[in-house]
Amino acid sequence: MKKIITTLLLLTLSLTAFSQGKERKERIRALKTAHITEKLDLSEKEAQKFWPIYNAYNENMKTLKHVKVRKIRQEIKQNINTLTNQKAQEFLNQLSEAENSMHNERLKLVNDLKGVISPKKILLLKIAEEEFNRKLFEQIRSRHQGGKKRN
Repeated sequence: MKKIITTLLLLTLSLTAFSQGKERKERIRALKTAHITEKLDLSEKEAQKFWPIYNAYNENMKTLKHVKVRKIRQEIKQNINTLTNQKAQEFLNQLSEAENSMHNERLKLVNDLKGVISPKKILLLKIAEEEFNRKLFEQIRSRHQGGKKRN
């Protein structure tokens, strides 16, 4: 009986932690959306065209960063001690290809947005993204440092 209760408790805690991670990502996404909306001051017409383009860009970048690049880096870390120069060159080529793909996504975003919002708002978007990422990083760092001080 204890094993069943313990198993159920661990399962519940795991699901709670997973959902909290998912909720956290959703909350960050919502905050980013609000930040960009505020900084760009999009009209309703602009917003209707902007968000589908921007969301598609984010999904493509997420796939590139978190699937391709992360996979390559994990393989490098797992095999670093046994890498031949030929295999290392293959990994470098794969990383370069992924980075080029990310660069091309950014160029595509700018081109797609040119017909939707003004060039000034495209620049404001880049600034807003950088500001948001910097604030998020600072917040994470301060929480991390705060946790260290408590211990």
